[in-house]
Amino acid sequence: MHCEHELAPGLYWIGGDDHRTPLFEGHHPVPHGMAYNNYLLLDEKTVLFDTIDRAVEERFLETVEHLLDERPLDYIVINHMEPDHSATLGAVAARHPEAALVCTATAKQMVKQFFGPDLAERVHVVGDGDTLDTGARTLTFLKAPMVHWPEVMVTYDADDRILFSADAFGSFGALDGRLFDSDYDFDAELLDENRRYYANIVGKYGTQVTDLLDKLDGHDVDLICPLHGPLVRDNITRLIGLYRTWAAYRPEDAGVVIAYASIYGGTRDVAEKLAFKLSDRGVNDLALFDVSVTDPSYILSEAFRVGTVVLASVTYNAGVFPKMQEFIEAMVAHNLRHRRFAIIQNGSWGPIAGRLMTKAVEAIPDSTIVGDMLTIKSRMTDAQEPDLDALADAIAAAVRDEDGERADAAGETAGEDAAAARVTAGAAGVAGTAAAPGADPAGTASAPSVNRSSTTATPADDRTGTASSPADGRTSTAAAPSANRASTATTPLTPPPARDLPPIPGTANTKVMQVWRCTFCGYQAEVPKGTDMSTFVCPICFHSGEGRFVLVREKVVPA
Repeated sequence: MHCEHELAPGLYWIGGDDHRTPLFEGHHPVPHGMAYNNYLLLDEKTVLFDTIDRAVEERFLETVEHLLDERPLDYIVINHMEPDHSATLGAVAARHPEAALVCTATAKQMVKQFFGPDLAERVHVVGDGDTLDTGARTLTFLKAPMVHWPEVMVTYDADDRILFSADAFGSFGALDGRLFDSDYDFDAELLDENRRYYANIVGKYGTQVTDLLDKLDGHDVDLICPLHGPLVRDNITRLIGLYRTWAAYRPEDAGVVIAYASIYGGTRDVAEKLAFKLSDRGVNDLALFDVSVTDPSYILSEAFRVGTVVLASVTYNAGVFPKMQEFIEAMVAHNLRHRRFAIIQNGSWGPIAGRLMTKAVEAIPDSTIVGDMLTIKSRMTDAQEPDLDALADAIAAAVRDEDGERADAAGETAGEDAAAARVTAGAAGVAGTAAAPGADPAGTASAPSVNRSSTTATPADDRTGTASSPADGRTSTAAAPSANRASTATTPLTPPPARDLPPIPGTANTKVMQVWRCTFCGYQAEVPKGTDMSTFVCPICFHSGEGRFVLVREKVVPA
């Protein structure tokens, strides 16, 4: 059986839903299923945008063949190599040996890893700003490394003003027949799952998301076609603005999340009582979570939304309760910052969880501790009522301050969301570019018509032009990077001289190793002292160049 939906003349959605897999990526609950989207273009050349997860393989393959109707498949564009989008690549390529694979150099290496060297030989590598003429349309490729894998690119159709956005702008949840965001109440039905998807899948890479958003400025977009969730046409400006906010780790709302870990109810009771006290003080944007019941993906999503997080945990095995520890580690792992934290600890004989939670959140960049930590032993006593009131007062005051700051910022930046979303100036620059086709080295597929444009997008390895401000997301012509992204001109840390490093007892022959950190993805490379890091290629994000790595430390090791 085939199933498709025409999005524009000759362009079809050919995805499917999976309601049987309970955990996306074996980790995140998807109680409403999961949508897998991909797309087929029937122009003078035929183009398949990504393949699909094995959960919906049979119908996908039948739909492709039905729409092709015995036409050859000229190109398979690989925007993202994660197996939920490439598991069926081998099957499609086997059915269509004439098809050339179009992707980034990093994706080519992954094609080889997943499917072997023979399929990788059919790959034609494209770079930032390269174009493909399909007949009536021109496709432009924009690299989007670490959103959220290093090989990712997005594809822009300037003629239909459509963005094939890979995993960006995606959502949890199946479509169940409603393909576009206009088929939903965005705030009531989509926003929470858009945010949960962003926070848990893409949220770690705010700097890289901002880079992609900056590239999209100047491209007029009327339809976003993500690999998961509804296609976006009515809420493009809104969603791009939200991505700006999330990528900068700025709270959407001046609300409070209270996450508690309780075994026998003592910690739960004080968390609930605090919620009532906050409500009495005018704080009504409250979300209360039992970490033993609610999956951390939901709590992390709410923590991305609000500005203040209360952590209330019982002490467990002289540490933090495991479920609370899991949530805290999720915040750290996903780079959540610019948040206020309040701490409540419990312990029947040796309360220690609070000190450990405080230490953990103080290590989060730009975090602030609100009020004094409240310590209870088994149960809160009446004598501690003033202490809980004081904590509620401090949290409420912080929320009011945040409300005031947001109001001031809104007054200064009124109207900037629309300016950040769709700027038409760049659309004309990518239209109508064409190049003569080449020949496949193996003789089985025709090479894509690729133009290496020097006037469109700047390659990701050489971003020294515009920069986005972390405070308001506006584009600046200054070369200085924003505070939340790595600078290629970062001054290397000065390590101690090698002679000051302690010798290794009993070892006569030693050498000095250096640890360098990639300013793009954070990977730390350990190399011999004297290595030319200006030419070193990061094995994670595949970036290189002068200033890309900063020196962290030196150490002496046996030679």
